[in-house]
Amino acid sequence: MTTEPPAFGTIVDTNVLLDVFTDDPQWVDWSAEQLARAFDRGPVVINPIVYAELGVGFDRIEDLDAALPTRIEREALPWDAAFLAGRIFLEYRRRGGARRSPLPDFYIAAHAAITGRALLTRDRPRYADFLPTLHILMPD
Repeated sequence: MTTEPPAFGTIVDTNVLLDVFTDDPQWVDWSAEQLARAFDRGPVVINPIVYAELGVGFDRIEDLDAALPTRIEREALPWDAAFLAGRIFLEYRRRGGARRSPLPDFYIAAHAAITGRALLTRDRPRYADFLPTLHILMPD
């Protein structure tokens, strides 16, 4: 992980947005503050995987779209990120990682790594060791 956030913006993980949407008593303050800082630094992006994970909590697409901050950009997943996600997931499994670990988490991280963006998440990523140049914004 690098020490300074990259200048190309931030990809926001689902858990940060869910904290804000649900007013999570433990995490809403941290997540809202980090999201605001990300907007101050540059573009804030989600991809179709984050959108799909958020969609589980909404009955209608219009409600999800209304809940998302208008400044959040939507970006397709790069093919390079798909390949990288598969490779780091394979290495994770070879090192004994749990089979139940969802590949989408690796895809979100790979998207950030391939595009030179920071990843804003509140969970210690299982894949951090496999992407040493990825700047991860997470709680201490």
